[in-house]
Amino acid sequence: MKTVLSFYLFASLLLLATSCGGAKKTPAEPSAATSLAAPVDIAFSADSAYAFCQAQCDFGPRTMNSEAHERCGQWIVEKFQSYGLHVTEQRATLKGFDGTPLLSNNIIASYRPDLANRVLVCAHWDSRPWADNDPDPANHSKPVMAANDGASGVAVMLELARLISSSERRAEHAESADADETSPTSGAEANAQPSTLNPQLGIDFICFDAEDWGDDGYSDSWALGAQHWAKNLHKPGYKARFGILLDMVGGQQARFCCEGYSLYYAPQVVKRVWRAAEEAGYSSYFPREDGGTITDDHVPVNEVAKIPCIDIIPYYPLCEQSSFGPTWHTVNDDMQHIDRSTLKAVGQTLVQVLFTEK
Repeated sequence: MKTVLSFYLFASLLLLATSCGGAKKTPAEPSAATSLAAPVDIAFSADSAYAFCQAQCDFGPRTMNSEAHERCGQWIVEKFQSYGLHVTEQRATLKGFDGTPLLSNNIIASYRPDLANRVLVCAHWDSRPWADNDPDPANHSKPVMAANDGASGVAVMLELARLISSSERRAEHAESADADETSPTSGAEANAQPSTLNPQLGIDFICFDAEDWGDDGYSDSWALGAQHWAKNLHKPGYKARFGILLDMVGGQQARFCCEGYSLYYAPQVVKRVWRAAEEAGYSSYFPREDGGTITDDHVPVNEVAKIPCIDIIPYYPLCEQSSFGPTWHTVNDDMQHIDRSTLKAVGQTLVQVLFTEK
C-alpha cells in the first residue's frame, strides 16, 4: 500500500474531522445519553493470534506464485473450515504491474452464509516479494517475511473465527441447560453484554491476495486481489452492512489513527470501531487523530463493491523509515517484531464490535 493525500480528500477530512472526534480529543466523562457500553465478556487470545501468525511465517515468505504461498493458502482454508465456516476460494490469474501473471487466490470464509444481514472483515495474506524499503540496499531484492504486513491481519481473523465457533458451542450448551433448569437472572447478568453473536448476523472473513505486488509508478497496481473481488463478487448480489480491513495489526508500538478514505466513505463505521476500542479499554491504541490517506484493499471495497469499509492500519508520524513503521517492506518484518499487546488491542476491539452488532 502507499500514502496518497489528494486535495479533495483533504477538504473532506476537514469536514469529517468530528467523525473521529477531532485531531486531539480530551477525555471527558460521557453523558448519560452517550455512556459507554460494557465490555463484552469474551477474551481475545493474543497468544492464539500470535501462534496463527507464526504458523503462516513458518511456510516462509508467501510471495505470489511460490510454493509457500500455495501451501499457506491451503492451511488458511483448512483452519477456517475447522471452525465450521464455509470457505470459497476465488482463484484468478491477475497481471502485475510488470506483466507477471499472478496466480491469485482470494479466500472467503463465511459464518452463517445464508443470512442476508452481514458484516465483512478482511486482510491481505500475501507477502511483498521485495524488501525495497530496507535501509540496506543489499536486501532490496529479498522477499519480506510479512509477519506484520500480511500474517497479523489473517491471524486476528482466525482467532475471531475460533471465538465465534466457541461461543456458538457455549450457546448450544446453555440452551440445553436452560431446558432442564430455569434460574433467576441477576441485575448484573441482565446488563451484561451478550457472549454470543446476534443470531441474525452473518460474518465474512476475506483474505485478499496479491495486495503487495505493487509499484508507486503504476496506478492501480496495489490491492489486485481486492480489485478482482470487488468486480467479481464471490456471491452474486453480495452485500454487507459494513467492512473492516485489518492491515499490519501486530506491530510494536502501533497506534491506529483515523485513515482518510475510511473517514470519507465510512465515517460512521470509524466512529463505531473507535468507540468499541474505548469500551473494550484500548482507546490508547486508537487515538482520535487523523492518520493520512492510504491506498489499500478497502478502496475497491468502497468504490466498486459499494460497501462502506474502513482500514485499521498503523500510523507512525515520527518514524524516519516509514509512516507505516520501521519494519514496513524490510527484512525485519518478522516474528521478533510482532507484539502480542497490539494483537490483543485490535482483536478485543473487533470482539466488541462483532458481539454487540444488532
